[in-house]
Amino acid sequence: MFNEIPSVYLIVGSTLLFLFMGTMAFIVRTKAAKRPVSPKKIILPPLFMSTGALMFLFEEFRVPLLQVFESVIVGMLFSIVLIKTTNFEVKNEKLYVKKSRAFLIILFGLLLVRFVAKLILSSTIDVGELGGMFWILAFGMIVPWRIGMLVKYYKLKNTI
Repeated sequence: MFNEIPSVYLIVGSTLLFLFMGTMAFIVRTKAAKRPVSPKKIILPPLFMSTGALMFLFEEFRVPLLQVFESVIVGMLFSIVLIKTTNFEVKNEKLYVKKSRAFLIILFGLLLVRFVAKLILSSTIDVGELGGMFWILAFGMIVPWRIGMLVKYYKLKNTI
């Protein structure tokens, strides 16, 4: 199915989709900062994202084991920045995600890094495989980030 579509269209389309999703993530995060956070709200996003693993049922998206490890490691490195910049504050005895200008900079920085990496890697790695790698990278980033958030949440919650 994907072999019939020129790879340039797939790269541009997936980049635009990722830019849209990144913008939506920022909007959702901004609105979420206005409501108290709970363990459920921290845990659910990685669970919802995990359904994306169904893409690996299709041969076009399968990634060699070495590239899986590379993607996970890069995702975990990116998660360190998110863990360090995501903090909570107490308002009326409830926990809220503290607003951070760094989050916007980090989010668009990651979008830029992803875009440049996609342009460079798309000449040597199949577009579907590259999509699988970037999903693994994103999942490898969101899971440690959310675990870090959960740890920070419970540490602060126990002090209230």
